Amino acid sequence: MKPLNLLFILAVLFFTAVMTGEVFPYFRFEYAMGFLGTKPDRVLLKPDFQWAFYVHIASSLVVLLAGVWQFLPNFHQKHPQWHRRLGKIYVATILVLAAPSGLVLGLYANAGLPAKTGFVLQSIVWWVITLLAWREIRLQRWLPHTNMMIRSFAVTLAAMSLRTESYLMYYFLHTKPIETYVTVTWLSWVGNLLLAECLIYAGLGQRILGTRPVNKTP
Repeated sequence: MKPLNLLFILAVLFFTAVMTGEVFPYFRFEYAMGFLGTKPDRVLLKPDFQWAFYVHIASSLVVLLAGVWQFLPNFHQKHPQWHRRLGKIYVATILVLAAPSGLVLGLYANAGLPAKTGFVLQSIVWWVITLLAWREIRLQRWLPHTNMMIRSFAVTLAAMSLRTESYLMYYFLHTKPIETYVTVTWLSWVGNLLLAECLIYAGLGQRILGTRPVNKTP
């Protein structure tokens, strides 16, 4: 495994481990703990917010763990069954659980319309791109599928970018909390997608595929 590949995998796994430690305490279902304490009672008591929150934090961990291995070069050739299994888990979890619940949470986002719009659009884009990635593999179009998956995972990693960018902006640029929050709401996923496009243009999709044919196979 190349150093950059290893660094990427370790970074995502480390973030997932940190998020797991933060997520599990919420399943004690204590009222207004942690992040929930930033919401008013009228939001916390809404059933749609409650189910969306718990579904989203749990399903997002599954998506991270299922998705990260798919970007190892030749993983699909060395472990085709695992590639298919993890891919199905990744796609189904986003389409059925993570993106829809994220959209509901976006409607209740703090900081008003700019943040709500950013989170709702993120969920919609995440869902659509992932659906397109699934469609491409159904057509056995390997390179378009891989490129769409790069874009999908870029949005998946928005949670990781959001926390990193929030820390950098707050402690190094000394931005106000509300300015930081609204900025990273958009930058975390739009910035990731722009980076993904640069990587796709540089040929990342083909490098992930390795020697697999680009076009449809018989």
